[in-house]
Amino acid sequence: MSSPSSNPEQPWRAGPGTPQPTPGNQFSDWAPGLVMFAGVLMLMNGIMEVFRGIMAVSNDDLFVHTPRYVFRFDLTGWGWIHIIVGVLVAVVGAFVLKGAAWARVAGILLTALSALESFLALPYFPLWSLVVIALDVFIIWALCVYRPEQGAPS
Repeated sequence: MSSPSSNPEQPWRAGPGTPQPTPGNQFSDWAPGLVMFAGVLMLMNGIMEVFRGIMAVSNDDLFVHTPRYVFRFDLTGWGWIHIIVGVLVAVVGAFVLKGAAWARVAGILLTALSALESFLALPYFPLWSLVVIALDVFIIWALCVYRPEQGAPS
């Protein structure tokens, strides 16, 4: 029988002189993948926000109307806000996928803006707004925890 460190099928079983992973460097293996996933989510989120904006601009009957909402706007106005923010999020998401360092900072700011505008539009399309806010929170987290010196060069 071979020793645990020489068995290629069980790489997690290290032999007695093998350095053990420390809590500080375990994240570095999969952080670049999280950033790539965040970029893909930004692209998808931006495109879906554009579609939501187009729905609001073209057909107001799809949305719930709340007469006593504090942040009440015309649905056509909300639609244009969704279209503009969606396009910006999608474009920055493409640059995140290309590895642009500025795009991570811009992505954090734009997804925070996207979460805010989804919160303000919550009464008009509640379930979708909650989904977008959850996606935006994950994107912000993934872009915040990545450090270029831990993963692939940006």
